[in-house]
Amino acid sequence: MIIKRKKRPRDPIQLAKLIGDIATGQTIDCEDKGNINAASEFMRQGGLKGGKARAEKLSPKQRADIARVAANARWKKSEH
Repeated sequence: MIIKRKKRPRDPIQLAKLIGDIATGQTIDCEDKGNINAASEFMRQGGLKGGKARAEKLSPKQRADIARVAANARWKKSEH
């Protein structure tokens, strides 16, 4: 379950009131986003299936080429 903090107001007085309310227990600091968890879990399941299906379709040479490009991208020297 994803728990997200309430958005903080930009006005310093409103922010101070919110912090005081949280400290005294008059309001809760987080918002429950239960629906997002179900959706993200559903999408994650599709992603887990997709990578496996893609790997099965590719030939060993194609997989090696993709891995080589990825390794070069990871180890590429940054130009500073």
